[in-house]
Amino acid sequence: MRAHSPQGRFADGARLIDGHVLEQADAHGKHLLLHFSHDRVLHVHLGIYGRYTFGRLPAPDPVGQVRLRLIGDGDHADLRGPNTCEVLDLPQVKLLRDRLGPDPLRSDADPDRAWRRISRSRAPIAQLLMDQSVVAGPGNIYRAEVLFRQNVHPDLPGRALDRQVWQAMWDDLVLLMREGVRTGRIDTVRPEHTPEAMGRPPRVDDHGGEVYVYRRTGQPCLICGTAVRARTLAGRNLFWCPTCQPPVPGV
Repeated sequence: MRAHSPQGRFADGARLIDGHVLEQADAHGKHLLLHFSHDRVLHVHLGIYGRYTFGRLPAPDPVGQVRLRLIGDGDHADLRGPNTCEVLDLPQVKLLRDRLGPDPLRSDADPDRAWRRISRSRAPIAQLLMDQSVVAGPGNIYRAEVLFRQNVHPDLPGRALDRQVWQAMWDDLVLLMREGVRTGRIDTVRPEHTPEAMGRPPRVDDHGGEVYVYRRTGQPCLICGTAVRARTLAGRNLFWCPTCQPPVPGV
């Protein structure tokens, strides 16, 4: 595979992988790991603004700020605006994995590892679910929706969460995230709450899926009719239903 940095900012890194065989693509949470034949790994975290574009060869002249262009057998990929783009050796990859929590999309994920962190923490469970060192992968939509589906108040301290409830939340994340990968969109409502089942109009939103509370501030809960609430927690918008997700007395 050929690699170069049209933008120039990743020229040294591109030279480290240029001419080597791409043997495996792997992901852990939001981190993409491309393994090359000489035990070097390209680590990419897209962040909010990063994106890949793909095309057939011959590749056109790069347009815009292309951090990295990869050219393979008949195809090319351009990377723009990633949060992280670096070449790691295998010990560095291990350090990266060790600081990430279990990923619900991975078959080797251990939910007990996340539980050990959660069960000792005074932090709100809604904050812990967005901590990639606790659980790797879920974003703001899945955070809000899994808490709603399991009737958990977002401010519940991690150490007050029941172990069986955590297992149900983990199982839900596995189910919802794998379905999201399969369909290419985020749908979190159960069959009985779809627009067809309820006779309501489909949701219109940029993320393109049916949800219970995410970005539905002030709208009636699909189950109880209470207005959905929103506020900011740790710099991110948080959504919940105060009836379906009641606070635990004394906690």
